[in-house]
Amino acid sequence: MAKNFAEIAFTDAVKKLQEKHGSRKSYERMDKFNEVDGLTDGEISFVQNLDSFYLATNGEKEFPYIQHRGGPKGFLKVLDSKRLGFIDFVGNKQYVSVGNMTTNNNVSLIIIDYPTRTRLKIFAKAEVVELKENPELYDELDLKDYKFRPECMMIFHIEAYDWNCPQHITPRYSVDEIQKVFIQQQKYIGSLEEEIKELKEKITS
Repeated sequence: MAKNFAEIAFTDAVKKLQEKHGSRKSYERMDKFNEVDGLTDGEISFVQNLDSFYLATNGEKEFPYIQHRGGPKGFLKVLDSKRLGFIDFVGNKQYVSVGNMTTNNNVSLIIIDYPTRTRLKIFAKAEVVELKENPELYDELDLKDYKFRPECMMIFHIEAYDWNCPQHITPRYSVDEIQKVFIQQQKYIGSLEEEIKELKEKITS
């Protein structure tokens, strides 16, 4: 059964503030009509092309914990329209996110593409899978051409999602993206220099 993002996000306290500040009527439409059963091709393509996301969990002391997760482009994989997954690499061994998931598996993901100023918010139920428990899943999540030390696997069972507005997202570019632009410029400059050289030879001959 598909859930509406607003059904989870818009608590009574949130709705009261929307009423107070005059936005409740417009968001009532979101309550009624913004219900999609699983990711569409647009979300799937978006997720598959990114190299990081932010993961929010809730601890037993009722403080949220937000962690950046990164890897090679496409490390967060779409298993199907209702599940995302990735291999968790060995890190600093604090285990805050994983520990929080053992007592409360409700999580939020914020996935941002900075060059296009695009942001996707996801509510999900997290599942931590040990490496030996499901070798077929590991094969599906494996990163063939990337060196890493795996620790476990994380699966996110999607409850609801919504696109966020681009306001205040500053465009940022990776080194690889910048280098691609420079390579094109260098090729263009090289072709111009070759044309100049040929013209000089014709003039002096």
